[in-house]
Amino acid sequence: MNELELVTYCGLYCGLCSARGRIQRQAETLRQSMTKDGYDVWGAELPGFKEFWTFLRDLSDPEKSCPGCRQDGGPPFCSIRKCARQRGIDVCVYCDEYPCRRVESIAKGYPTLIADGRRMKEIGVETWIAEQEERAKTGFAYVDIRCHPYEVPSD
Repeated sequence: MNELELVTYCGLYCGLCSARGRIQRQAETLRQSMTKDGYDVWGAELPGFKEFWTFLRDLSDPEKSCPGCRQDGGPPFCSIRKCARQRGIDVCVYCDEYPCRRVESIAKGYPTLIADGRRMKEIGVETWIAEQEERAKTGFAYVDIRCHPYEVPSD
């Protein structure tokens, strides 16, 4: 795996997204339970089941539900990703303008973002990722602390 595969350009860690944590686990648990109950065999008779079953299977696979920011997952209109790619920057914390208005805007919804970014710059990406992996083991997800819906400027 590429070192930055689960690190977004703005500095979030994909492993702390509920889609790669609790939602994925809950979807997989539901799918297993329904399989045990035979839904995979007779459920096709139910209206909409085929689409639901495909959705549930994909939801339990984080690569299908969201491949990650660097693989064009997340909001397709993200101006942060576009800006970082144009500047040739791996993570916004390494930009001279950090934190810019785009990062400050998304940080309104993710209160640890800027502090986490500064920590990443201080200790290096590899060590920072290890810290985030430990954080994920606690069950933490960004949604637990998200203040309100965020908006990333689309400019």
